[in-house]
Amino acid sequence: MSLPIVAIVGRPNVGKSSLLNTLARRRISIVDPTPGVTRDRVSAVIDVDDRYFELIDTGGYGIEDHDDLTEHVEGQIRYAIAGASLILFVVDVQEEITPLDQEVARLLRAVDAPIQLVANKTDTHKQEQRAGVLVSLGFGDPICVSALHGHGRRELMELITERIGAEASVEPPDPVMKVAMAGRRNVGKSTFINALAGQDRVIVSEVPGTTRDSVDVRFEMDGQEFLAIDTAGIRKRRKWKADIDFYGYTRVLASVRRADVVLFMIDATTPITEVDKKLARLIRDEYKPCVIVINKWDLAKGRADAEAYGDYLAKTLPQMSYAPLAFSTATEGRNIRSTIELSRSLFKQARTRVTTGQLNRAVEATLAEQQPAAGKQGAQPKIYYATQVSVCPPTVVLFVNNPALMREQYRRFVEKRIRETLPFEEVPVRLLWRARKSREEATTPRRKAGHHPGPD
Repeated sequence: MSLPIVAIVGRPNVGKSSLLNTLARRRISIVDPTPGVTRDRVSAVIDVDDRYFELIDTGGYGIEDHDDLTEHVEGQIRYAIAGASLILFVVDVQEEITPLDQEVARLLRAVDAPIQLVANKTDTHKQEQRAGVLVSLGFGDPICVSALHGHGRRELMELITERIGAEASVEPPDPVMKVAMAGRRNVGKSTFINALAGQDRVIVSEVPGTTRDSVDVRFEMDGQEFLAIDTAGIRKRRKWKADIDFYGYTRVLASVRRADVVLFMIDATTPITEVDKKLARLIRDEYKPCVIVINKWDLAKGRADAEAYGDYLAKTLPQMSYAPLAFSTATEGRNIRSTIELSRSLFKQARTRVTTGQLNRAVEATLAEQQPAAGKQGAQPKIYYATQVSVCPPTVVLFVNNPALMREQYRRFVEKRIRETLPFEEVPVRLLWRARKSREEATTPRRKAGHHPGPD
């Protein structure tokens, strides 16, 4: 089910991204003084008194993009305008009307959708008085807001719902699964997203670092709605050139955390890098189900087969040994659907609960195969029993005599065996080690201090 779209349009640096964040009440778009930071259509579902619409931030119209992506950015703006039920034309009230403002106005005059003029950066009463000159743009009286300080937010929200009317009355269904695309630069994440969406939802370019924001894209499969999250490509920290790289990385981390499954995309034509290894650790540390997507596989054929490449990954990314592989060619849409189906299988595994009996039989089999090694002072670690306490990720508490005696290598062995024995084979399992007395210790009464038994 599609929601009514409200598109935010204007020249660079009038505060469009700040307005999206203010209306959504969370940081979605990157806000930075650098012109042209936003390139793709960045969106959020907004709820106003149980009335819903999709709010879309767009790049600055007329920006001279230093990566020659101006045409791509303006193409995304036109996509947003074409599908909009209402357009918010944002101008900076603190500046005179510029030639670019006039150019945006000419573009919007040819649009059928209603236009609401928004005078942003109205921080004082004097600036509010100055907003009257904006009527000359031809879109009536502006509504005055300050996205930075939140002034006028409620009034603008009420105006939006009034202007789009009954279209905004239906609550959108929650996606059955959220998948985050993650990977270094130019591995094909945006191409994969566009193949899922069936349209040019995000910009695809050979220019490294084209995607900066994390972009939510809803798509349907078998009558169900899913959410895909495109993220900025990661590169080495020492190569970060501006705050934009930092903001992009923090949004990748946030996207991984809110995803149900991560699609960790790797370029089949290049060796695994330190950035890939760092990202693998990040995904593993968050205990996220993960499909390792080997993209551009059509270009790697002849150099190695799938089995040999799997062996290569097992050596270079050992922390992801549980993660299944998917070989894709996103430019041709090859294996896109099967990758999502595999993701659904992992999501199901991550939500599985087992009985305490099943779990403890798995622990007993693990102990029968290999006992934990004794500590330096000869103290013997013991596992008494285990219980599952949570899902997503499957979380198991193991009660032991002393957690400090359990060596890291043995902890990893236990996790691996639990995964393999129970229906968690392809997802990470979180083990929590807790101290607990044995039944024998618990039933033996303590002697009081200073008390000694008398002679027989």
